[in-house]
Amino acid sequence: MIELPETYVLSEQVNKTLSGKTIARAYANTHPHGFATYTGDPATYNERLTGKKVTGSSPGTPNTCGRHVEILCGDMMLTVSTPIKYHAPGAKLPKSHQLLLEFGDGSHMSCSVQMWGSMLCYPPDTSGRPCSICPVCKKAPTPYDDAFSEAYFSELFSSVKQSMSVKEFIATDQRIPGIGNGVLQDVLWNAGVHPRRRLETFSANERSKLYQSLKSTLLAMREQGGRDTEKDLFGNPGGYKTILSKKTLEAPCQRCGSQIIRQAYLGGNIYYCPTCQPQAGS
Repeated sequence: MIELPETYVLSEQVNKTLSGKTIARAYANTHPHGFATYTGDPATYNERLTGKKVTGSSPGTPNTCGRHVEILCGDMMLTVSTPIKYHAPGAKLPKSHQLLLEFGDGSHMSCSVQMWGSMLCYPPDTSGRPCSICPVCKKAPTPYDDAFSEAYFSELFSSVKQSMSVKEFIATDQRIPGIGNGVLQDVLWNAGVHPRRRLETFSANERSKLYQSLKSTLLAMREQGGRDTEKDLFGNPGGYKTILSKKTLEAPCQRCGSQIIRQAYLGGNIYYCPTCQPQAGS
């Protein structure tokens, strides 16, 4: 699923590719998905969006929890947390989609839910409403913001139960907007931290190293066009080569050569090197 780095990549591509296009027709929920979320009745999306011009896009961090791309369409806002794909005029369209926009020039934009996803549509003047996932996430800075300083991170670190694991701290409840299980793996590998490690076992230096890894890893993902496990607006994988992911599970650890381990933990898989990320203190 798209996370913080991909929202920046996608919003920039939407700005360059879709801005100025007028929506000729909108198809929502044509292929129903049990974990697709809409604003109100998706059957009304065509009425809400037809004739509206795309005027811009931004990462959803000001108003949502950082896993969304906001697309301004005249007097309506689309807030999308699913992969977004552009289809040039005449290009083959996906057989299944949960949102499809047809533009006046014959091009299209599609959204297809993988595990879960939202395609919300509402007037921009209500976009500041609390996110349905986390009522306070819109008030929190992301690691791309200057406000996400080491002092801020240390305070956030100290504000939660110290018995929780580092995965629970970073990748649940959107304490850090846009950060989920996907980007977490490389952040922890770069910091040399096991995903199950309890916060109470961290020294000040280890906490500082974790902060630096969070900032630098996410920046690399954004600057390189998103992760290679995700696709951009044109269906191309991101340029950031993941160190720990389903794509690298069979490869040895890049640092020490040990076999990477995958385990189910807290609602998703974790990947780690047993040598570089010891489980002591977890």
